[in-house]
Amino acid sequence: MSSIDVLISPQQRKALDPDSHSPLYYQLYSLLKNLILNGTLPNGTLMPTEQQLSDAFGVSRITAKRAMDELAGEKLVERRRGKGSHVIFKYTPGPVKAPLVGMLQEIESMARQTEVRVIEVARLQPPAEIRGELSLDPGDTALRIVRVRSRDGEPFGFYESWTVGLKKKPSQRQLETTPRLEIFREQGINITHVKQTLTAISASEEIATALKIKPGIPLLSMVRRSYDSDEQLRDFLHVRYNPEYFQYQMDLTIDET
Repeated sequence: MSSIDVLISPQQRKALDPDSHSPLYYQLYSLLKNLILNGTLPNGTLMPTEQQLSDAFGVSRITAKRAMDELAGEKLVERRRGKGSHVIFKYTPGPVKAPLVGMLQEIESMARQTEVRVIEVARLQPPAEIRGELSLDPGDTALRIVRVRSRDGEPFGFYESWTVGLKKKPSQRQLETTPRLEIFREQGINITHVKQTLTAISASEEIATALKIKPGIPLLSMVRRSYDSDEQLRDFLHVRYNPEYFQYQMDLTIDET
């Protein structure tokens, strides 16, 4: 088994789309970059050769070389003649703190400026992992909402959430026209603390269909946990973003006080 067989899945090798607006070298570079940034390819990993990448992804060696050159230019890999290319980026996850008020305003602003297609609204028993997050007992239910968010007709985000504490199930129409945070407030839930975790994943068949992309394409994955004033988790949201149409940026300033 070659090194590329254990580093990059068969699904990921099918992710490049020659009909995309993004050049093939950039798609390959983005896929490899995400694998490095999320720690799938850790520091010290020997990267596949240009010829291996060319064969695996069905692209020219020039395309593979340009993708590797981009990674080297960003100091993610180091290329040495005769020794190959090695990952030099060190993955070190850690929390970032930012003011909540501005974040919630941004969330509501995006909700009002984009279109939503609601796929499902139902009270269901969550999977064990989510049930533990929400401190539910076996048999307890939570409100599951699945949506696809679009801008100018282009779907960019697949949203799956589990919520507890809502007295009344919102209608599909209400979810299409009203930010969820507003719905929460109307029903007496005030979010005072949010934790967000960002990583990268590959698109599953279900999500790829919803976002009109190929399975296996790298997506930006965000998990947002929203707590009330009693530090009780009220909402567990998992979003998968198409990075071709969505980028997550934070602008933080140092607190001088």
